[in-house]
Amino acid sequence: MDLANGSLQYPSILHTDFGPPDDYMFDNETNTTVEERGWLGCVQIGIPQELFLALGVISLVENILVILAIFKNRNLHSPMYYFICCLAVSDTLVSVSNVVETAVMLLSDHGLLNFHPGMLQHLDNVIDVLICSSVVSSLSFLSTIAADRYITIFYALRYHSIMTTQRAVIVIAVVWLTSITSSILFIVYHTDNAVIVCLITFFCASLVFNAVLYLHMFFLAYVHSRRIVAFNKNRRQSTSMKGAITLTILLGVFIICWGPFFLHLILILACPTSPLCNCFFRNFNLFLILIICNSIIDPLIYAYRSQELRKTLRELVLCSWCSGL
Repeated sequence: MDLANGSLQYPSILHTDFGPPDDYMFDNETNTTVEERGWLGCVQIGIPQELFLALGVISLVENILVILAIFKNRNLHSPMYYFICCLAVSDTLVSVSNVVETAVMLLSDHGLLNFHPGMLQHLDNVIDVLICSSVVSSLSFLSTIAADRYITIFYALRYHSIMTTQRAVIVIAVVWLTSITSSILFIVYHTDNAVIVCLITFFCASLVFNAVLYLHMFFLAYVHSRRIVAFNKNRRQSTSMKGAITLTILLGVFIICWGPFFLHLILILACPTSPLCNCFFRNFNLFLILIICNSIIDPLIYAYRSQELRKTLRELVLCSWCSGL
């Protein structure tokens, strides 16, 4: 989205160039919740800005609670939960950028907020960097958690010497530094198709990396578990596999929610002027809703799969409710 030009059709994701081609953009006046037929006979689902704002706020609250719960409970102070906390921070970036931008759009539409075009462009750039940092860091931390679970399962007896807190902090710092740096470069060179190629390549490489680890983990877990049982560490193995299953669910949800957006990027390169591809482009708003839904679903998965985290979240919610009274 280009706020400076008043193009308020949808929240921005990695600049206007990654959105639908200009020839096929639709006006806000047609942005309703009713399915519409475009001139090509394509189904176009309009998404109201208020829905973006509501989902963004829900996601923001959920992920902040997860972050606070991990900080509060010392039993959750382990490398895996540090990585999960960073994944929640990545989701928070999406939520913050969505809430801020949608709020600006709504206020501008109602004439309650007037910004200098240059200031709006800077705001747009900052939001794009946040969202780009989120997708890069999310993929990175999903891969990091997969590697952590792999080490836990196949090097259980040496896990604490391999994955120390110091090394986990270094990994986290490197991932965030790389994500922010690459995001800034992506936005600076957003008009170059190489940026889209880099994002698609990184997405595919991350999926392949995780798939290889998963195949090795789940095919050899049974054989390795018998060796672990011999050392009376069967509880550790059970916990490790539970973590691996949790990660599998997280990755599956990520692919479902972010997949349409990356397919959108692929089609921009493969068939930008094709009528069939442009039918897909017309529902760009729907892809953005899916991305926000990913940020909402992730905390629910953390809570469902971890009894300790669920207990801490319940305490935080009850404490906040009692304080409100």
